[in-house]
Amino acid sequence: MMQWEKLLSAKRWGSEDKYNSDPTEARSEFQRDYDRLIFSSPFRRLQNKTQVFPLPGSIFVHNRLTHSLEVASVGKSLGRMFYNHLKTTDPHVDDTLPLISEIGNIVSAACLAHDLGNPAFGHSGEAAISHYFTDGEGLKYRNEVSDAQWADLTHFEGNANAIRILTHPYAGKGYGSFALTYSTLAAIAKYPCESLAGHRKANIYTKKYGFFQSEQAGFQKIATELGLAQVSETPVVYKRHPLVYLVEAADDICYNIIDLEDAHRLKILSYQEVEALLLALCNDPRMPGRLAEIEDDDAKIGLLRAKSISTLIGACSELFINEQDTILKGDFNASLTDRIPEPHRSAMKEIERISIQKIYNYSSVVQIEVAGYKVMGGLLEEFVPAYLNNNSHYTRKLVDLIPKQFITTRTDTYSKIQTVLDFVSGMTDLYAVELFRKIKGISFPSIS
Repeated sequence: MMQWEKLLSAKRWGSEDKYNSDPTEARSEFQRDYDRLIFSSPFRRLQNKTQVFPLPGSIFVHNRLTHSLEVASVGKSLGRMFYNHLKTTDPHVDDTLPLISEIGNIVSAACLAHDLGNPAFGHSGEAAISHYFTDGEGLKYRNEVSDAQWADLTHFEGNANAIRILTHPYAGKGYGSFALTYSTLAAIAKYPCESLAGHRKANIYTKKYGFFQSEQAGFQKIATELGLAQVSETPVVYKRHPLVYLVEAADDICYNIIDLEDAHRLKILSYQEVEALLLALCNDPRMPGRLAEIEDDDAKIGLLRAKSISTLIGACSELFINEQDTILKGDFNASLTDRIPEPHRSAMKEIERISIQKIYNYSSVVQIEVAGYKVMGGLLEEFVPAYLNNNSHYTRKLVDLIPKQFITTRTDTYSKIQTVLDFVSGMTDLYAVELFRKIKGISFPSIS
């Protein structure tokens, strides 16, 4: 069984020599994680990365940044409720587990970072990168990389890319990069396995994968320090850090509920449809009367959203508390939102069904996703062969467009491809479209 004493560590990635094990000093370290992420460039770029609705125009809907802030708020509440429960059952818990009071800060920081690795255009961006290697021009590099490296490229994963962004020593950025604490980094890893073990549906921790080959040794170092249970050495698979469940629950709660709110703003769903879905979660007989006192439909949905999120926070927190031993053993094989009691579980399933049917497959959403697919693939078609070969005036000019921080000194094909992926996956939606149009000659850049 994993132990909270080891799972909570303020040791910082890349700054291990400065680690102070004094819990009095450590209590501020997790808040520093949050602050470092808030002020970072990759976090700011989330403002112009797709959540669900790409390039929505003048109507405000959530982007990756607003989503991440909301997830962090919910995650902090989940962590705090767990700590409050421990404190109630054992008033001296802070003496035996001096960092346990920081769980809310750890979870909220991990929530801020959970989408840092997502490329432009959301999941279609991930698919476009993978498609370039499985069915596009990138297929010709198959024999130049190992099987494990090829699995990374053909199943590009935003979760693994987040770990890379947070730990990779980019040129000129210093070895430690963000230098986050080990516990915050582990709490981000929903799928703590390598790509060769990922996409196996039997276990929740192998549905996708959590780190590229380039970061595998680093993740193993973190897992060993924190005492994560190891499932397999070859391929590398660990069981989740327990706080991953709270990060995941915060994400699930926010996108399920708030995608409905955004769909109403975009007139994809009617007020009546959203009200029916959220009333099933509110668990408040007074809610119809409260809604009747409000005229504005957006304000009504705001109230329904707030009450629904509150209900789900309570249900997930209670489940995490009740299943703590199973989770510490690494044997809780589901997300918290999939195991909350009825009627809330069925209400969430109905929201998921309607979202897939009417929101995620809405015609304009799909059209822009397809366009984004072409943009991401088109950028790779230009930059990957240019950086790997760099043998003409044109390719040298293309390589000059890649920021120096991404350039590697390594000469192997996998590392050089990662240079391009670091560059392209970090782009915002609008920058990716703009650069694609310019290098394809669809528009002409101006000198300003």
